[in-house]
Order: sequence, then C-alpha cells, then structure tokens
Amino acid sequence: MRRTMGKTLFETLSRKKTFEVDTKLEKDKLKRVLTIFDLTALGIGATLGSGVYVLAGTVAKSIAGPAVVLSFIVAAIVSSFAGVCYAEFAGRVPKAGSAYIYSYVAVGEFIAFIIGWNMFIEHTIGTASAAKAMTNYLDSLLGDPQKRYMLAHFPMHMQYMGEYPDVAAFLFLMFIALVMAWGVRKSSTLNTVFTTFNLLTVGTVIVSGLFFVKISNWNISKSEIPPGVDGGNGGFAPFGWSGIIAGAARCFYGFIGFESISTTGEETKNPKKTIPLAIVLTLVFVTSAYSVVASVLTLMWPYYDQDPNAPFPVIYENLGLPVIKYMVTCGAVFALFTSLLGCLFPIPRILYAMSCDGLLFEFLSKVNERTKTPVIATMICGVGAGILSSIFNLEQLVDMTSIGTLISYLIVCVCLLVLRYKDTKTAIQDIDSNSEDYKMYKWFSLFNSKVTNTNTQYISRVLIIVYTFSASVFCICMVNIDCYEGAYQFPLMILIGISITVSLLSMFMLHRLPQAVENLAFRVPLVPFIPCVSITLNLYLMMELSVKTWIRFGVGLVLGIIIYVFYGVHHSLEGSKQRALKNEENKKTLRISS
Repeated sequence: MRRTMGKTLFETLSRKKTFEVDTKLEKDKLKRVLTIFDLTALGIGATLGSGVYVLAGTVAKSIAGPAVVLSFIVAAIVSSFAGVCYAEFAGRVPKAGSAYIYSYVAVGEFIAFIIGWNMFIEHTIGTASAAKAMTNYLDSLLGDPQKRYMLAHFPMHMQYMGEYPDVAAFLFLMFIALVMAWGVRKSSTLNTVFTTFNLLTVGTVIVSGLFFVKISNWNISKSEIPPGVDGGNGGFAPFGWSGIIAGAARCFYGFIGFESISTTGEETKNPKKTIPLAIVLTLVFVTSAYSVVASVLTLMWPYYDQDPNAPFPVIYENLGLPVIKYMVTCGAVFALFTSLLGCLFPIPRILYAMSCDGLLFEFLSKVNERTKTPVIATMICGVGAGILSSIFNLEQLVDMTSIGTLISYLIVCVCLLVLRYKDTKTAIQDIDSNSEDYKMYKWFSLFNSKVTNTNTQYISRVLIIVYTFSASVFCICMVNIDCYEGAYQFPLMILIGISITVSLLSMFMLHRLPQAVENLAFRVPLVPFIPCVSITLNLYLMMELSVKTWIRFGVGLVLGIIIYVFYGVHHSLEGSKQRALKNEENKKTLRISS
C-alpha cells in the first residue's frame, strides 16, 4: 500500500509537460512584436540600473573596497555561465516563461513549479529593490524629506524590516504596473527611450571620470583611513578575498536583467534565434559597463567615503562639478526607471505561463482583448512588489534578490545537464566498440554489450546528483574554513579534498557519457564543464549570504509549495490529461473484459 502511494506521488510530482518543439508555432494569445533590438534594450535596461548608480558605491564602501571591480567580474563570470544555459533554454521552446517551461519538459512538474515560483519571487523582490534604490536616490539628493517625515510620524520598530514605510516606492511601482498593463509595444518603446538616456549617462560618467582618476585611491594605507571609519586593512582589497566574494554575491543583484529576455518567447519575432543572441549581447555589454564604471568610481574618490545611496552625484558635488552632477542625476533616474520596467516585465508572463498550465489560479492567465497583456497578473505583481519595497530596506531586498537569482541559475544548469543526457530514441551518439569511450560505457553498464539510452539517462542523473552534493559540501567547507583554527581546520580540509575528488570524477564520467544530438539554434559549449562549474559557483556565492536572507526567502518558497499542494496538484493541465487518458484506458479494459 505504501509503495503504491509512494509511486503515485512520484508520478504526480515528476509528470512532464508535453510540448512539440519542432512543430509550427501556433497562433498565440500574446502579440509577437519584439525584435532583437527591443530585447537587447530590455535586457540592458533591466540590468544596467541600480547596479551602476547605487550598488557599486554600497559594495565598495563596506564590503569589498576598490576590489568591487573584481566582485562585479566574478558575478559576471557566474552570470555568463548561467546566461548561456538560459540562451539554450530560450532557443529550445519559444514560449513564455522559458526556464519554467523547460524544467517542466525535462525534469517534472514539481521542480518546474519550484523554479517558476522562484523566478516569480526573485523578480518581484528585484523590482521592489529597484524601486527602493530609486526612491533612496531621489530622497538623498533632495535632502531626505521623505525619510525625515516618515521617521518622525510613521516609524517601524520591527526587526528584519525597514525603518519606515516607503510610500514613494509603492507609488512608483503602481505607475510602472499601469504602463506595463497598457501594452507591450508601448512599454517596450518607453524602455528603449530610457535605456538610450541611461547609456548616455554611463558614457558621461566614464569620460568625465577619467579626468579625475587617482591611482593612489586603489592603494590607500590603513593609516590614511579616518578614525572610526570601517575601512578594513586598506589597499586594493581592504576586506580580503572574503570581501570580494561577499561583494560578488550582492553584485549578482545587478545581473538579473537577462532573465527578462528569456520570458518573452510568445511576444518575440523569430524567438529561437533572437532570444539567445539578445542574452549574449546583453551580458557582454553590461559586464563591460559595470567593470569600467566601478573602476572609475573607486579611482575618483576613496572607497571608504562613498555615499551608499547616491555615490556619483555626491562625488561630483565634492569635486565642484554641479552641471555634471545634475546630468548624471537625471540619467540615473531614467536608468532606475528603466530598471523598474525591465524587472517588472517578466513577472506577469511567468504567472501567465504557470496559470495556463493550471499550477496557479486561472484568473492570472486572463489576457485583455484590447491591450493583449495579462492585466490582472501585472497589477497584482505591481501591488506585491510595492508592498515589499515599502516595508524592507535596500540591503535586505538586494540579498533576497541575489539568493533567488542564484537558486534559479542553479536549477537551470541542473536541468540543462538532464536535457543533454535525456532519453531519446534517435539522438544518442553511436559508440565505436574499439574506442576508449566504449570501455568506460561498458564499465558503466555493468559489462553489458551495449550502453542503452535508458542506462545513459539513469547514470547521468545519478552523476548529476552526486556532483551537486559534493559541490555543496565543498562550498560549505570553503566558506566556513576561516572560522576555525589549528586542529579544527583539518577535518574541513579532508572534506574539501574528498569533495573535489568526487566532483572531478563525476564531471569526468558525465563527459564520457553520450549526449543527445539535437538541431538547436544555440547550444552551450563544453558540456558538462560549463554547467558544472556554474553549479559550484552559484552554490559558493549562496553560502556567502546570511542566514536571515535564507529564512526570508524560505518563507516565500514555503508559501508557494502550499499553493502547489492545495491547488496546483489538483488543477494541473498535465494531470487532467493523464487522468483522462487513464479513464479512457479503464473504459477500454472494461469493454474487453465484458
């Protein structure tokens, strides 16, 4: 009895979405109007926002120092690995909510719901943090009128929350939600215009900053740091390697924009080619911009004296350049506005995709006949993000966004590995019986004369689980090894050695297995190396985030699981198909027996 119930539960959680990749695209409810220019502008607009104008100063001041440049580069490398995985996913299925759809196709319904819900949480918190950054920026420039008024009349004395309700952030988000509900073409045009202003501002910062660069600001000694200021040990990396990695974990917040591109499959012209190329172009451009801007920022002014809310205007004011200050301020407002637009854009599309599959409430999939957008889902997302932005402070929101992004990247990389070694009758590479590969395959298959597709799929999944577990052990040990001294470090060093050995061996075995040969517009190179390295880097950065961040994010994840258990399982479209098919088979059996 227990075995039967367990089998039924497993079949329910692992049921896969049936979707024909190569069939001609059906007529969609959403309107296909977006080009590669629109998508690249969307990705740049969503990514190149508060990361440049706020986050760089915050991380430089108290986390990484001038080495914030390296923090951005580390975050960019990890993002690029996950980005190419997203690009392959987006090229496989031109549907809304691409990463969610492919986890549904490759792994199963429960994992698909988790990644879809995780993307919803991640983008909602990211939108809230962008709104918070924008209001902090404006409030700081105007002399903090909102902060002073709210602290005087409506202070919030609650742990884990902000100091006061940010009404301005809520109102900004409601305005953005209305723009999004108005229509995808209108919002895309507005995004393109604001992104142009953003790029001009970044160019102004870089060019003007070059005239005030001081190499000595990257080599400030500890004695030069004013008393009472937490400036670490001075130098280029005053907070050490741990500061660089901790900074990279937070800088991840600045690289969530390209995910917006992967959710636009049903509104994009020629999505199989356009989406992957737009993702790659966005990552290359944004990484270059972050690196240069972070360098200019820390070379223009000492890292310990950076303003965490509005670093560039304060620097230009201190340098006696009011004209450039106001130019940068206007550009930053446009950039943060664009970031809000780009962060909010994918959220209703994710809910739309999940609702169409029956995993979320049906009303979320309603598309307005006039605007051709999911208006109800858009406004709900705007209200949800507005509430978060009004009750949490920026640092809390950035940390929660980072952990959501890292978990999404982790699941996507695992799903890509599963896809590459999936069971297929025609797409597995032939094995030469005289090759060295055959000997490895023969060992894998317990000396059977031939490695079957089923064996390949089963072995690959076992190896993926083993690799992920050993990588987790390695990251936990590496993050905590500095907390122990002497004899206490020895067990951790042993575990690190064992986990590295197991990880490399698992990766080597995956490399030896035959991969599915598929005709795709874009394929991730060097599989399984790139996905495996991305898994390790994502896990490492996740371990750098605080326990409070894990708890806050966990609360949202538990809420999603409750919705799935009490609603999604019973209303799943795939579940209905399976039940209908089972009933039909039972009727046939009864006819035959009678």
